[in-house]
Amino acid sequence: MSVHASWLPVPLLVWGLVCTSVRTAPFAGRQTDTPERHWETLYSRSLARNPWEKREINRDGDYLTGIKRLRRLYCNVGIGFHIQVLPDGKITGIHNENRYSLLEISPVERGVVTLFGVRSGMFLAMNSKGKLYGSGHYNDECKFKENLLANNYNAYESAAHPGMYIGLSKTGKTKKGNRVTPAMTVTHFLPRI
Repeated sequence: MSVHASWLPVPLLVWGLVCTSVRTAPFAGRQTDTPERHWETLYSRSLARNPWEKREINRDGDYLTGIKRLRRLYCNVGIGFHIQVLPDGKITGIHNENRYSLLEISPVERGVVTLFGVRSGMFLAMNSKGKLYGSGHYNDECKFKENLLANNYNAYESAAHPGMYIGLSKTGKTKKGNRVTPAMTVTHFLPRI
């Protein structure tokens, strides 16, 4: 015979939640309980129907898929530029943020994202020659590896064409992906809200 939580008196239900919280609290002496593991546990519990249940998550699967970030990518080159995707498919840098510089950064695989221009409705993409363009449809050229650099900026490498990076010149024009490296500041982008 099972007892449902809705039939339990309130003090007993609260006591059960307290016991669950105390039991799952990390111990200072445990070596296996890392902050990353602790947050994964909290995340999996937040997905569960009840607070005391735990839903298993697939570490290499799609647990990051669907978490979309609305950001502007700022490159501190020249006078500083935000990358923008225009409705005609042109990619440029603009000093002052505008409606075309708002991007939706969506993970599609572990460490791989798409950059979608919210206002223009186009994906940022890179062709085999390293030229950036706006694509109306999602394809492999729209995927970029998001690499966190030592200076806390990000570099975006084409997943379809490894070794090619998104870059802006000192005047705000796009640079060809095969002519830049992550060691150059023209490829360093800071996601801003």
